[in-house]
Amino acid sequence: MIEYLAQHGHTFLVDVFRLCVWLAILTIVFVPLERLFALHPQPILRAGIGADLGYYFLNGLVPAMLMSVPLGFVAWGVHRFIPLGFLMTVAATPFWFRLLAGLVVGDIGYYWAHRCLHAVPLLWRFHAVHHSAQNIDFLVNTRAHPIDMVFGRMCGVIPLYLLGLAGPIGAPGNGIAAGSLIPLIILLGGIVWGFFIHANLRWRCGPLEWVLSTPHFHHWHHTIDAPLSRNYAAMLPVLDRLFGTHYLPQGQWPARYGIHEPMPNSMAEQLIEPFMERRPSPIA
Repeated sequence: MIEYLAQHGHTFLVDVFRLCVWLAILTIVFVPLERLFALHPQPILRAGIGADLGYYFLNGLVPAMLMSVPLGFVAWGVHRFIPLGFLMTVAATPFWFRLLAGLVVGDIGYYWAHRCLHAVPLLWRFHAVHHSAQNIDFLVNTRAHPIDMVFGRMCGVIPLYLLGLAGPIGAPGNGIAAGSLIPLIILLGGIVWGFFIHANLRWRCGPLEWVLSTPHFHHWHHTIDAPLSRNYAAMLPVLDRLFGTHYLPQGQWPARYGIHEPMPNSMAEQLIEPFMERRPSPIA
């Protein structure tokens, strides 16, 4: 027992150290940019930053643990019910093709998960924690209830398994490694991009806004002055154009953020609150 606790305690400390290093890197990158190109000038130690730092570490540790068992069952189901020939055929395609396909498939899965988080009252109770932020900067990316974060990530990853774009099955020499590497690249890329689109930056990105999500695109998803039922995609705004939820007014930025319903200030209360009351969906 002592040896088990020591081993897992060491792993926990390594994970915390890793998160500290990444936080330092993110701070070095984004804090100067948000001071020089701030959309809404605000102090670095703005209101709610303590809770957001707590969410950063919580969601850097907990979601992966919560996802491990369900994804194990998904992998088992894929090997049990998806024809091996299909999986091998997909694994034999070039890595770049599988990665590109994975990015698209994963973003489609997340788009519909995100819509459900807004449309289903039970899910909105968890997602409201993320939208309750009244001051937007890069750190708001990880301000989320773990249940909310796990649901969104699972919906983005499961289609990759079903289509043979993730998992241990693969072509000899490259499929096994790629099957594990592709979802990791997509997940890490999505996390990094999430910090960017939440950043307090007044940048407009020109034609890039047609191809990739940007702060201008995502800030309109967080505004309190208009319906939140818009701009759901994590990376590919074309999905919102296809499904009628795209909103990107030229020359305008949202002035305020948050939700109309009250939300506790402390992180502990925010984690408990979704289990304690009914919170109506913003598009119900």
